[in-house]
Amino acid sequence: MATMTVRGIDTEVAKLLKDQANSEGISVNALLLKMVKESLGVEKKRRTKIYHDLDHLAGTWSEKDLKEFQKNVEDLEKVDKELWK
Repeated sequence: MATMTVRGIDTEVAKLLKDQANSEGISVNALLLKMVKESLGVEKKRRTKIYHDLDHLAGTWSEKDLKEFQKNVEDLEKVDKELWK
C-alpha cells in the first residue's frame, strides 16, 4: 500500500476535514481515503445522509413535556368514520 502526502491544505479546509472526521467518528486519514475512493468511483457513496442536527434534543423531554405533547396530539388519533365511507 502506498503512502502519500498532501501539501497545501489551507486552515479552513483542514478544520472542515477534522470536524467532518470527528462527526463521523473516524480519523482524518480514513475520511480522506473514503472521499478519494468515492470520487474515483472505487467505493460507492452512501445514499442516505445521516443528520445530527437534532441529536442534542434526544432524551430531553420530561414527563410534563410528554404529557403536554400527548394532550396536544390527542385529536390527531381520532378517526372520523364518516370520512371513510
